[in-house]
Order: sequence, then structure tokens, then C-alpha cells
Amino acid sequence: MTAIEDLRGFLDALDREGQLVRVGEPVDCEPDLAAAANAAARLGDKAPALYFTLVNGFTNARIVLNAHGSWPNHAIAMGMDRDTPVREQIQEFTRRWDDHPVAPVHRGDPPFLENVQEGPDVDLFRVLPLFRVNEGDGGFFLDKASVISRDPDHWDDTGRQNVGIYRLQVKGPNKLGLQPGTIHDIAHHLRIGEERGEDVPVAIAVGNDPVVSIVASAPIAYDQSEYEMAGALRGSPVTLAKGPLTGLDVPWGTEVLLEGVIEGRVREFEGPFGEFTGHYSGGRAMAVIRIDRISYRDDPVFEHLHLGRAWTEIDYLMGPATCVPLYQQLKEDFPEVVAVNAMYTHGLVAIVSVRPRQGGFARAVGLRAMTSRHGLGYCKVVIVVDEDVDPFDLPQVMWALSTKVNPDEDMVHLSNMSILPLDPSSSPVGVSGKVVIDATAPVAPDVRGRHAHPVRDHPDTDRWLRWLRERTKER
Repeated sequence: MTAIEDLRGFLDALDREGQLVRVGEPVDCEPDLAAAANAAARLGDKAPALYFTLVNGFTNARIVLNAHGSWPNHAIAMGMDRDTPVREQIQEFTRRWDDHPVAPVHRGDPPFLENVQEGPDVDLFRVLPLFRVNEGDGGFFLDKASVISRDPDHWDDTGRQNVGIYRLQVKGPNKLGLQPGTIHDIAHHLRIGEERGEDVPVAIAVGNDPVVSIVASAPIAYDQSEYEMAGALRGSPVTLAKGPLTGLDVPWGTEVLLEGVIEGRVREFEGPFGEFTGHYSGGRAMAVIRIDRISYRDDPVFEHLHLGRAWTEIDYLMGPATCVPLYQQLKEDFPEVVAVNAMYTHGLVAIVSVRPRQGGFARAVGLRAMTSRHGLGYCKVVIVVDEDVDPFDLPQVMWALSTKVNPDEDMVHLSNMSILPLDPSSSPVGVSGKVVIDATAPVAPDVRGRHAHPVRDHPDTDRWLRWLRERTKER
């Protein structure tokens, strides 16, 4: 497996596989770019990436949308065959996850040093071709940048260096608004810095190796390195450079690197923004980043993420990266867990297949999902199904819900549970009821219902399925 080293390599790979549409005719930044990304999301799960090179109002702008926005694109990012089925992608993702850690390597002379702005010369508007993704957004946002910060109390511990994707509102030539959710590592770094009375150094990498973007959206443990995980998922070490201002580890091939600090105890109004939930999140007082240096490649490629009503690129980007860590966390406690599908709105709904050990076991698994590292802020609805139900096959899941759930007895409702504040149904913000739906057949000593004789797949079904996949792939 040959790993893709940077965004430009990813675009070349997509182009070779017929998954990149180059738009060379003139377009308006608004509304054309956002509308095109919205339209691409409606093409279905094989949609291409879009590469715009002639945008009215900008000189030499290069803008990419929908880069991760389909299952073929996700497979290509992972170095897999573009036609790999979704469940097989998740299984391979899980296998590689177990290869963690793969230590990164450092390299000098990163290409982002080709151009520099510092101090009073910093001007985001001169470097980035900014536009609104949703018409109700309160301004221009960066929403696919990898934000790098480190625990101020453990500055030399790169395992406590976080790489995450957060929305960043452009508030001036050298100022960004940051929304650090309370469940996110960067919020912990900010809290420590403010308790120490210090600003928190931060680096923001725009346009990266596609696997770095995937792990930046994944719920990885606090003391795990996203770069070491990216190396495992790529099958080769990630190449890093040192941020020239902050000293933070940053992707060597990044297109644009912004460096500065999160200003301690400074808050400004930020938002609204069309979020991954498919709703506008409103505006509130949020942290502020001061940019002190911009480094960028010649003719940088600006990568943007379209968010809206599912499915959009964000769902493909975060989907597998949410399923696997939640599966791993559950598997540690319950070896009977078979698979986890948490691809829906970053796991606000999760489907878990399990081999029930005893009566009431499925409910215990569902409750544990809600109290896992990721589930605490997400996992609002957990559906537990038997091992013979594929959680990635929604007709099968609906069959289990239709025939195995008695609403009087098979739903566990929990009130006043933690949820991420962006959940539009939470009330008050950040608090929600949660529910476990037990869609498994009863196991002794529970003998309710009549589920002893379900219809099973024919023994030769798997053989014929492989045969048909090969034949349809040739067409």
C-alpha cells in the first residue's frame, strides 16, 4: 500500500480513479461553490470531489470541495480499491487501527515555507479564498483545517498533542473565532492554559494528507497521538515538520499553516454556522485565536468542507472514524460485541450488533455505549441488534426493530444526560434524554415473545454474493 503524502497527491489519486471533476469555467464564490458542493452530496455515495480553478473575485484560487465526500473517495484516501464495500472499509479500518502506534518521521524544508507573512503583515484575506458554505452562516469559516495544540502542563509529551477539526470563524485579518466543545481535547488545553494565566500556542494546517483529516475528526483517547494513528491507518509513518513559530508538530505537506495563540480569558461573539447536525447552531461567546504567522505553498490549494443535511462530506469523513473507536471501547468491556455502526451524525444514533450473553445483556451494552469516551457527548439513541443482523444494512436493522421490539418493555429511557451542545434537540443546551432500544431476541431467563425460529440466510449466500460482486464490478 502506497500512502498518499499530501492533498495534491490525494487529488491526483482521485483524478486517476475518475473521482475528481475539474471545473475550469468561471464561477462565483457565492452561491456557486456552496451550491455545487450541496449538489455533489445529492449525487449519492459515489460522488466525486470538485476542483475549482477559476473563481470570480480571486486571483489563482484553487478550491477543493467534497474531497472525502463518497465511499470511493474514502477508500482511495485509505489506499484501498475504490469499489470496496462500506462494511469492508470499516473492517479494514478496524484492522489497521490495531496497528497503532506507527511513529511519525520528521523532515526539513517543508514546502509551506515558500511564502511567509508575519506580525503586522498577516492578512488571512490575502491568502485564503474565503466564502460561506451555508447562506445563513454568520461569516467566513475554516471548517476542514487540522487544529494542533498541546497540553500546557505536559508540553514535551507529544502524545498529549491534539489534532482536531473545529469550526474557525474569520473575524479579521489576523483573528479567528474558535468553538472548543467541552468534550474536546483543545478545550482541556485551553482550561489549563487559562488556569496558568497563559495563552495557548496553536497551529492550524489547511489542506492536508487525507488520512490526517480523517484522524483529526476521530474520537481518539486524550493521550493518544493522532499522527501515530494516522500512520497506522496509512500503513506508513506520517511525515511532519516543526511549526516555525510554535514548534508544534504539523503535517509536512500542508498547503497553508497558520500559527499563533488562543488568547487566554478572551471571548467574542461567534456564529451562527450551519453545523454537521444539519441545523444552524446559533451564536455565542467563544474563544479567540490571534494569528502571528502565515506560511504557505506557492499557489496553495484551499480545501473546504460542506456541511448540511445528511449525507454530506462530513458524514463520510467522520463516519468510519467514529465507528471504530466506539467499537474498540465497547469490545474492551464486552467481547460479545460484533460490529458498531455510528455513522449517523457523528454517532448521535448508533447501532450495535452483539451476541447476547444472558437476559438483559443488550441493554447493558447500550448503556455502556452511552458512557464511553465518545458516547458521553453523542450516542443519544443506541439500537442493539443480534449478531446475525448487519448494523450497516438498514433494511435488516428495520426488520429487527419491526419484529423484535415491544415498546412497553424494550426501551430504556434516561433523562438529563450529557450531550454535545450542538445537538439542536438538547434542552437545556448540552442536556438531553437518551434511549436504548433493545432489538435483540430474548435470551434466557427472558422468554418473552416468539423469536425461536427466524429465517436464516441460505448457506451458499456468501459464495453467491462474492460471485455477483465480481460480475457486477466487471460491467
